[in-house]
Amino acid sequence: MKILHVIPSIADIRGGTSRAVLDMVRALRQNNIEATIATTNDNGPTLLDVPLNQWTDIEQVPVRFFSRFSPGVPAVREFAFSRSFTTWLEQHLTYYDLIHVHAIFSYTSTAAMRLARFKGHPYLVSPHGMLTGWSLQQGGRKKQLYLKLAERANLNQAQALHFTASLEQQEAAVLNLKPPGFVIPLGLAVPDAIPTAREALRQHLHLPPDEPIILFMARLHPKKGLDYLISALGNLLDRRFTLVIAGSGAPGYEAKIKRLLSRANLTQRTIMPGFVQGHTKDLFLQGADLLALTSHSENFGVAVLEALAAGIPVLVTPGVALAPIIQQHVLGYVTELRPQSIERTLSHVLNHPNEGQAIGQAARQFILENYTWDNIAGKLATVYQSLLDKKATSILYPPERPFNLV
Repeated sequence: MKILHVIPSIADIRGGTSRAVLDMVRALRQNNIEATIATTNDNGPTLLDVPLNQWTDIEQVPVRFFSRFSPGVPAVREFAFSRSFTTWLEQHLTYYDLIHVHAIFSYTSTAAMRLARFKGHPYLVSPHGMLTGWSLQQGGRKKQLYLKLAERANLNQAQALHFTASLEQQEAAVLNLKPPGFVIPLGLAVPDAIPTAREALRQHLHLPPDEPIILFMARLHPKKGLDYLISALGNLLDRRFTLVIAGSGAPGYEAKIKRLLSRANLTQRTIMPGFVQGHTKDLFLQGADLLALTSHSENFGVAVLEALAAGIPVLVTPGVALAPIIQQHVLGYVTELRPQSIERTLSHVLNHPNEGQAIGQAARQFILENYTWDNIAGKLATVYQSLLDKKATSILYPPERPFNLV
């Protein structure tokens, strides 16, 4: 089975989806599926220093990078136009049994769907949250027009739509798209445990050994609701804690966050290490007391999954698609996206450290049993085969009974 995964970018700067697709394809290959990735050399405002128009091994995954058009206008640059990608895909489309398109409203995704659609070649689409209500509101009329003129027709001709959470599927249902939908969550490559993570993290940050650490780990973007978290913590200055904001974003928004921290009198109690990865990222996740993601809309929340696997509880808002799972299985705390609600929950967490440790241990076991990539890859392989056998309706569950792990 030959599956080509198309995604605008796999750069770390693009967040959890890029990382998840790389991990997904690696897991599929380990399950004896010939899966590869076609993408651009996009790296946000810059370009990745990678070979172009040839297969390159990236973490045991064959990736073919194509040149992204990079004008000075940010909006045009973000569209990730690539003529060389179009030419190559048109010549090689039929080599693949199925095209798996990730994300929409970007040139490579739209071009792949359109080419497959007009050639009658099977493809499925993972919108990765771009069909949720919050996402569609961003960009206003421009995005609605794009959906009407291009993406709706492309989506309607797909063999299936892959959602990573039931909440994402429910929000997309209002668009009345034609293909059957199924829910399979993203997986997790579980890192090795760091036995001395708590002590090592506090040494790394030059904090006392018993300092409570609240971790925010995500791209710095208005969608993530960091301003709500800052406002809530600003009312808890009588408590002992350090806020760690691990992530990067547009310079203007980072400057805004620093101003908010100053107004809330949190500057001296906040550490901003920027984007972290590798061992440092694992240390932060395993050594913190709580991961907080107070997002307006989060299609999945890979950092949340990583924190749970690391054995620390999470605090999320209903816009995070994993929130129902967290609430149902008591893997952390779910609170309304309001500073007062977040403040009350944080106060409870800080007052009951032993409770958080117990929840974290249970969360780690739950993730290991349900969300490993090997488990997820096997379920995706079943869906791929069903689509190729043209028996999707007998395999894919209807919307009210999604193909889910939990």
